[in-house]
Order: sequence, then structure tokens, then C-alpha cells
Amino acid sequence: MVSRSPRKFSRMLRVNVLIREVLGDELERLADPRLEMVTVMSVDVSPDLRNAIVYYGALGNQDPAIPLALKSATPRLRKAISREARLKYLPDLRFREDPSLETGQRVEEILRKINESKK
Repeated sequence: MVSRSPRKFSRMLRVNVLIREVLGDELERLADPRLEMVTVMSVDVSPDLRNAIVYYGALGNQDPAIPLALKSATPRLRKAISREARLKYLPDLRFREDPSLETGQRVEEILRKINESKK
């Protein structure tokens, strides 16, 4: 009996990476100033390829307009995916801020405080 789960995982991983790269390239082409410092950190596509959660980071920018700008750019971003990726379904995109940036900043702040207290 042959297990197929490793193959599914590797395909899903390739789809996630492909969509992340396509979205990253397309975001660079957008003329929206709200999205200048936004980076696509990762993408998590559902196994049925119908939905994708796009995790983004905004370096040094906590602009509350970023989610609205991403939502308004969604049709163009989906069109870019359809041009670049041969998928059975074109996934709906949902954007979420990547929590790892905030966590990293908190860890860095804690380490800085520890170093200051040692001096």
C-alpha cells in the first residue's frame, strides 16, 4: 500500500510558494502608496484550492488602511494568479497580518531590556 500524503503535502507546499511569489511580484507593481512596504510573508491554500489565507507584513507601518487596500487589490491579485498558475480553482484570497513580526519585535524588546538590566 502506497501512502499519498507526502505527495499532497509537497504539492500544497509548491502551490503555497507559487502563489506567495506571484502575489509578491504583483504587489510590487501596484501603484497604491498604502502597499509600498507590504510584503507577503506566507500563503496557506486550502486542500480544495478554493481559499487562500495570505499572511502579510508591513515593515515599520501599522497603517489601518492596509487591509482595505489589499481588499481593493484582490481582483488584480487573483487575475495575476490565474495568469501564472495552472490551478483547477482560483482561490478566494483572505488577508491576515502575520503575527510573527509582532512576536519577533516583542522578543527583541525583552532581550534588549535584559541586556540593559545587566549593565
